Amino acid sequence: MHLPTGATAVYQSGTATSCGGTDWGLSICKGGMLEPPSSNSSSSPPGSQDLWWTERLILEAQQEFPGELIRTGSPYFLCSALPNHWRSNKTLPVAFKVVSLAEVGDGTMVTVKAGNDENWSAELRNSSAVMKNHVAKFNDLRFVGRSGRGKSFTITITISTSPPQVATYGKAIKVTVDGPREPRCKSSEYDKF
Repeated sequence: MHLPTGATAVYQSGTATSCGGTDWGLSICKGGMLEPPSSNSSSSPPGSQDLWWTERLILEAQQEFPGELIRTGSPYFLCSALPNHWRSNKTLPVAFKVVSLAEVGDGTMVTVKAGNDENWSAELRNSSAVMKNHVAKFNDLRFVGRSGRGKSFTITITISTSPPQVATYGKAIKVTVDGPREPRCKSSEYDKF
């Protein structure tokens, strides 16, 4: 298991620390030691002792960007939720963001790609951004390529670290020429009589 370097979670039993303790006694410290909560703690379900610190980091990130972030296929990255259905080559309603829970240096390039079984590499505009303070913000990300009838794109997020890190967002967005619209009425004029 690869643990993030740099900022790590440190458990302190209910006391404030010099690096800014929180209500739960969990804080982020540079070079801190990773210690799980005691096994008699009733706040965590059995079997979750290994990843308790990632859950806390996810909660903190989601509080910083309320209602905006969702989990990706990687435990170290979150991203903005995309609309279910969108029009081709139209600006998204909110800027797409990728948030890193692991230590990723400022200036690291983050690239977004989209594809599915019909269109394996969809055309995107403004699909690269630079990581700053653990957030890569994609200004005016546009999906030019279409996902196909009844199909959605899977988004692949590549973080250009060494080694590169990859996160996926499955069935992220359906892209069509006309975008979301009212369903066609299946009843005809003759059904009224």
